[in-house]
Amino acid sequence: MAKIEQYAAVGLSPTVWGATERSDIQKNLDHIHDNLKAATWLSSLELPVKLAVVPEGALQGFTDEVFDMDHATYADEIAIDVPGDETDTLCEYAKEFETYIVASAKERAGSKFPNKFFNTAFVISPDDGLVMKHRKVTPLLPVERSVSPHDVWDAWVDEHGDDLDAFFPVADTDIGRIGISLAIEGAYPEYVRGLAMNGAEIVCRISCPEPLVANDGWRVQNRARALDNTAYVVAPNLGTYYLTPDEETPVDTFGGGSMVVDYRGDVVAEHDYGAGSSYVGAPIDVEGLREYRTSSPLTNWLKDLRTELCQVVYDRELYPKNRYLDEQPPHHDEYAEEVTQARIDEMVDRDIWVPPYHEREDESSE
Repeated sequence: MAKIEQYAAVGLSPTVWGATERSDIQKNLDHIHDNLKAATWLSSLELPVKLAVVPEGALQGFTDEVFDMDHATYADEIAIDVPGDETDTLCEYAKEFETYIVASAKERAGSKFPNKFFNTAFVISPDDGLVMKHRKVTPLLPVERSVSPHDVWDAWVDEHGDDLDAFFPVADTDIGRIGISLAIEGAYPEYVRGLAMNGAEIVCRISCPEPLVANDGWRVQNRARALDNTAYVVAPNLGTYYLTPDEETPVDTFGGGSMVVDYRGDVVAEHDYGAGSSYVGAPIDVEGLREYRTSSPLTNWLKDLRTELCQVVYDRELYPKNRYLDEQPPHHDEYAEEVTQARIDEMVDRDIWVPPYHEREDESSE
């Protein structure tokens, strides 16, 4: 195994135009190319750029979520194939700029799951093209209707198994081991821990909307996930967002905050500006990370994990699996009633949460 020299990673913050049909994606791809060109050129003045991370939503926007689209309609009209024409274009960019690219898209789920789509992230090598896919395991609830492998659990496990590679894949590359945390996945410590347990050294956490940025949740989570797992976190956020390709006024829905966090949990680069298009860049020292992991008696926490204790914590189902194995994801109002409120009620029924005083008073008066 060859030594990995230090290199620069860039996290893009492109402007995005929400796609209302599949052909609209090309406008976003063209813009990503320009953003990528600027980021790699300027950052390479310090160190060669070997990794470029594109935030979630940069290809298609969030049309399905914002407009509460019918799931099957979105799958038919806007979701793409991975691999497909759009990822072929990104493969060309990777070759042109001699860098790995991490990106994502809403992906048609194929004949096994007709009329459904996943939120899929992927790693593209400049030499080998598409080398890894990761399907988002928890969408941005309650508004994102992408299907998780957990939603089709039985069929997914039957085809892919139930090991770490089935849910938390990691690409073993010549610039280090790369895992992906798709947006809100980074809010759940267990999911990034799954990547770390599968060997991830660089976790690409790709975007998160307000209010998580302004209230510092995004920053706290990124630092914690890096520190918890002795891993780099490259976390770009989107720039301004046009709801449709014809919209004249954009909205800064995401609030900036693109950052790179090192394996000690220190923010080594951060870009606060959210409006327009921008990027963040920072050095990545994989050999330094590996030295630290194998030398520190204290802050390489993973070695001390008492896994039997963790199994006790997760010994019962909370969010039900197989929700969409035989059904389509519902609209927002249906989900709020059927799932969100039901989960809250169950947490109270199990005595995990205590309801607020006014609810307890209502019950006692009945």
